[in-house]
Amino acid sequence: MKKILIFAAIILVLFGGIVFLTNYQQDQASEGNPYGKDELHPETIKQLDDPNYSNLILPDELKESLQNSEDMFVYFYSPTCPHCQQTTPVLMPLAEEENVDVKQFNLLEFEDGWTDYQIESTPTLVYYENGVEQERIVGSQPEENFEAFFQAHKEE
Repeated sequence: MKKILIFAAIILVLFGGIVFLTNYQQDQASEGNPYGKDELHPETIKQLDDPNYSNLILPDELKESLQNSEDMFVYFYSPTCPHCQQTTPVLMPLAEEENVDVKQFNLLEFEDGWTDYQIESTPTLVYYENGVEQERIVGSQPEENFEAFFQAHKEE
């Protein structure tokens, strides 16, 4: 019985150490993050160094841009969405190639965006003209669809 208690205590200490180490690593990885939050979802942390996720827009910035009647493309995504994980590596290089500034809104970190911008699924790419939504493209799409969307709305 004594051996079982010692074994159980060792397992608990090891488990506690693993939890502490994991939390410490996540805290270190998310320190100074562009989201301005103390804690981030682990899937968001994995994307912090990915250049495909470097053009982020925060909720207050998006709200202000729309109130200022700006024209803009906004890509609403979630780091846990498998369709977003397939779409982003196609969409963001295409946007750069087309010289289109696509702001990225992380719905996993800022869940109010779902209702604030009537997002029903991810990925969703929205074009705003003078701060008003003009068109959106929803779901995984062939590259040609995104290219046509950009061509139809980008400023020359």
